[in-house]
Amino acid sequence: MEISLWRMDENLDMPIGASFERHDQRTRLFLRVAEHDIEGYGEIDPQPRALNGDPSVDDVLEELHAVVLPQLRSVVVREGRCPSWTRLARFAGSRDASATATTLVEMALFDRELRADSESLSARWPEAVKTPLQVTTSLLDESLTFDVPQDAAQVRVKTAPGTVGKHGLAFLESLDRPILLDFNCSAHVDDEVVEQVTKLASRVQVAGVEQPYAPGNVVDHARLAEQLDVPLSIDEGLRSLRDVEQIVRYGAAQIVCVKPARVGGYANARTIIERARALGLRPYIGGFFESELARSVNRTLAHHLVDEPSDIGPVATKSNNDGPWFSEVSKGFGLVPTPELLEKCTLVQSIEL
Repeated sequence: MEISLWRMDENLDMPIGASFERHDQRTRLFLRVAEHDIEGYGEIDPQPRALNGDPSVDDVLEELHAVVLPQLRSVVVREGRCPSWTRLARFAGSRDASATATTLVEMALFDRELRADSESLSARWPEAVKTPLQVTTSLLDESLTFDVPQDAAQVRVKTAPGTVGKHGLAFLESLDRPILLDFNCSAHVDDEVVEQVTKLASRVQVAGVEQPYAPGNVVDHARLAEQLDVPLSIDEGLRSLRDVEQIVRYGAAQIVCVKPARVGGYANARTIIERARALGLRPYIGGFFESELARSVNRTLAHHLVDEPSDIGPVATKSNNDGPWFSEVSKGFGLVPTPELLEKCTLVQSIEL
């Protein structure tokens, strides 16, 4: 078996300001697992620095080198073959970077297993839902300009406590879509959220409020939810099935954002989505500004299970016109990185078992 890990740093075509950071660059980590001339690819896109419980790219690389890839190697040496992708969720530990690193390996093994079975992801997860598209912009950027795609059903808007001025109000009205206000853990007291929502609701359609308080703070979210006339959504605070149970127990939200790379991969994401729906929550698929490889997998999962507006559209980067970055194939995830893409990447690690 051969394992190859690449890194590529890309600049986003349209940076997005959030309460504690500015999304202007993403590091893409690509992993290839090959055995018996059958290969599979995975991708994750960690943040530049750790924030709100999400690991930095350095944290994830350390977890891959020190824990997850050695675990994979140990299993392959002991069993003489690649483990099934469904086992990878058990590799995850309690460290913040563990779930993200495990997702990368799980993806590559999943893709390879599908190809070994001569099956496509779309056949494994057939489309059952026309998942609406959600796109993201921000009130926190200096230049408030954003062209909403015609097929976008909802816009998630990065915001922070404080008064939204006339220019910001005009910007929100120009979006002409329901708005999900994403506070990214920046709120301190209920009133600053309630006041902003009340003011905006008279001018635009507010679809909900997302993650005003810190991850794990279900008590404050539950208290705020009782005061809002719109649904509350949990994003950074959803990482496991236990979080789903706590959110429901406390009445902390009506909507939850499921990000496969945050919850430890696609096996966990499916389970969380199904459990959340069974408990009366409205799950949607979120992302970390992935390339089309991971986005296509997220999109297939969404169209299989999710009817809430989800972040499954393409992500524009400065290099989008330099491709082609991916080739279409009939099996597996349906896309593989091209030699041109891998040549632009830095080979971080190569292992042969």
